[in-house]
Amino acid sequence: MSKQSAPLKLAVVGHTNVGKTSLLRTLTRDIDFGAISHKPSTTQHVEGARLSVDGEALIELYDTPGFEDAVALYEYIEQLPKTDERLDGPELVQRFLNSSEARQRFEQEAKVLRQLLQSDAGFYVIDAREPVLAKYRDELAILAMCGKPLLPVLNFGNTAEQRESAWREVLARLGLHAVVRFDTVAPPEDGEQRLYENLSLVLDSQRPRLQRLIEHNQAQVLLRRKAGYRLIAELLIDVGACRRSVHPNQLQEAIQDLHRDVRQREQQCVEALLKLYAFRKDDAQASALPLEEGRWGDDLFNPATMKQLGIKVGSGMAAGAATGAGIDLITGGLSLGMATVVGAAVGGLAQTFRNYGERLKGKFRGERELTVSDSTLRLLAIRQQHLLNALELRGHAAQARIQMETPLAQQWREGELAQPLQTARAYQAWSSLNGHKPQQDSARMQAVEALQASLSQQHAHSASA
Repeated sequence: MSKQSAPLKLAVVGHTNVGKTSLLRTLTRDIDFGAISHKPSTTQHVEGARLSVDGEALIELYDTPGFEDAVALYEYIEQLPKTDERLDGPELVQRFLNSSEARQRFEQEAKVLRQLLQSDAGFYVIDAREPVLAKYRDELAILAMCGKPLLPVLNFGNTAEQRESAWREVLARLGLHAVVRFDTVAPPEDGEQRLYENLSLVLDSQRPRLQRLIEHNQAQVLLRRKAGYRLIAELLIDVGACRRSVHPNQLQEAIQDLHRDVRQREQQCVEALLKLYAFRKDDAQASALPLEEGRWGDDLFNPATMKQLGIKVGSGMAAGAATGAGIDLITGGLSLGMATVVGAAVGGLAQTFRNYGERLKGKFRGERELTVSDSTLRLLAIRQQHLLNALELRGHAAQARIQMETPLAQQWREGELAQPLQTARAYQAWSSLNGHKPQQDSARMQAVEALQASLSQQHAHSASA
């Protein structure tokens, strides 16, 4: 395929309010493309968008108004005055477009047909919940007159009301055997791939172009997922490494401060994930973990929230007094000699000993150390993995907030924490929650990368289970 070849032009056509704009939003990953409404005739004009790879436009997609009165239009075209020559389909359509009715009564339909005539092919979007009525048969008959390949796209097929089998039967009788199921609200994981593969069946000459787009989209999925798990790993290391020395008289105030800071840090991760997947800040909601007014609704430190996800909450001071923020009593009872041994085991560096030395000084001043409990870290990991999984399965036409029902990451509910998080506990300088920028050394980077890899591996196991 020539680098300078013109992009493939595709018209998105169909009855009014079947999800044509929704399909464009999902394929372009643009939640602001066009206008979506339950009211008919939302799209009044033709609007275009491009799909590009490495700066080259491969496909131009054109959103068109919906057909409103195909029955009357079909009758009108059939009643046009006959000519001495037998006209083919495109010529009949052109005669209609030259008539006064194309500028008045059938103005919307005329816009659709003009765009289809100027395109290489069309996606015919169908609301699979609708019965196969005469108006849809006439729509297909009129569109077929344009002489362009059509690929029917069955939208809203994930509902109990869908009539997919009836639609497939009728489409087959009309000679349309290449049909793709693509729900624009919750598209299947391989939905775009199947869409373009089916399109290549009716446009065989465009197969290399479409294959290139498929491979690009698959690569983007992996890159987004990797970047998403990197954001989650950064969050967990940041929170896991947080440690604050607190005098007992200021303990309750310090706990509240830590709660607030961890909530804010999680919110940063939520917003970063939504941005990464090109959604709005208020697009997420889970049955147990709602995001309300741009913020997570359920309290991150509420033991009841943890129990809903099967996370065991420890007993004693860490769970009781701190309610989710673990309190490490000074240095865990280490003597000066034992702290030296631990420091040597961690790395034998003077910097490590100084770190423990500061902690021991706090012990003699009567201070306590405040950290985030393992239970809270587990909850953070599960919440963010829930969100990332939901974003991957969400179409950009979806209007309702994200629902996260599928339990994930069983590994985070029990057993020991991931090793990178255990390591982070010993490196206070790795956290941004300790009043300074996190120390971005190679050890921290390795911990983040190891945790990111672990999260990705768990995703792969969940997907294959």
